[in-house]
Amino acid sequence: MKARYRYRIYPTFGQQMALAKLFGCVRVVWNDALTFCINQYKAGEKKPKNAELQKQFITQAKKTVERQWLSEVSNIPLQQSLRDLEQAYQNFFKSCKGQRKGRPVKPPKFKKRHAKQSARFRQGGFKVGQNFVKLAKIGKIKIVWSRPLPAQTSSVTVIKDAAGRYFASFVVEIVSNVLPKTQNSVGIDLGIKTFATLDNGQKIDAPKPLKKRINRLRRLSKNLSRKTRGSKRYERARRRKAKLQAKLKDTRTDFLHKLSTQIIRENQTIVLEDLNVAGMVKNRKLSRAISDLGWRQFRTYLEGKAQKYGREFQVISRWEPTSQICSCCGFRGGKLDLSIREWTCLGCGTKHDRDVNAAKNIKVAGGHSETKNGRGDSASDFRKGSSS
Repeated sequence: MKARYRYRIYPTFGQQMALAKLFGCVRVVWNDALTFCINQYKAGEKKPKNAELQKQFITQAKKTVERQWLSEVSNIPLQQSLRDLEQAYQNFFKSCKGQRKGRPVKPPKFKKRHAKQSARFRQGGFKVGQNFVKLAKIGKIKIVWSRPLPAQTSSVTVIKDAAGRYFASFVVEIVSNVLPKTQNSVGIDLGIKTFATLDNGQKIDAPKPLKKRINRLRRLSKNLSRKTRGSKRYERARRRKAKLQAKLKDTRTDFLHKLSTQIIRENQTIVLEDLNVAGMVKNRKLSRAISDLGWRQFRTYLEGKAQKYGREFQVISRWEPTSQICSCCGFRGGKLDLSIREWTCLGCGTKHDRDVNAAKNIKVAGGHSETKNGRGDSASDFRKGSSS
């Protein structure tokens, strides 16, 4: 399986200028080719092949006065940019035909100057050293190896984020490191007030970085809106806001990585509920809180780490009434308002914590329980009872 390893790099001022020139050339080649493809589509013509685009927007463009500065940077990232454009179009076409799983893929977009910048070098355009990575026409850039690179890589992507930080990203082939088997299985109920509730009653709170720093983000946004776009003060204000947003993202990502790793190491089977996050964020009262939690990212981490460490990961249907059914007797009490956090079953009189009860039912719906489904029935009987 493939895994991505990202490391922080620290280019000198001269290397930063060279990288800025490279990012600009990659962006211009992408945008020129994308503009041509869009015009071809409007004219009723087919999208040209990658070889034709490379010949027109790299080889021939270097001979023109308007684009002769393309020859000042390495040719490898320019070619890779058009390969990425080709792949983006293939993903879009497959999504339109229903040949690609997941949400519909949108067509490629134009690259912006002040957004995240990237350039990819293939084998022959870079060299990895003990404390540096050497890039063609850039030189040796200092790199901090926060963890060993497990295998040889055929490409490296140099990234500059909106906060002005530089990274080197490697994609390598790794071997699955299967963990020792365990008899533990867990059902997880995701929520807003409590990020995750396990079927054993354990509740895990999220750091909610945006909620804690929302006032500072508002001040920085207001300060940015007062600046003249394109001025030096505007750029400094934009950089301050981008640094705060990067800190929020890093805090959230660190929490999700640590929690997903802990759950994967402690349990053989993990059962999660399929949530319509894209639809839920349309609720204007809950959209900010849901986005601050990172539910979908947490599910992605669990799926990837379960594959890497030999664990079983299951997702049950979003239509399972896990919050409405008693985990002891199976009585369905009906839909509950979000403000109701505890309720008493009318069938057996058991008092339930809403989230813990839902986590137990999620585990049962996945077919994993010490007593079949916690009530002495099969998982199929659980689904039949939920619809009665």
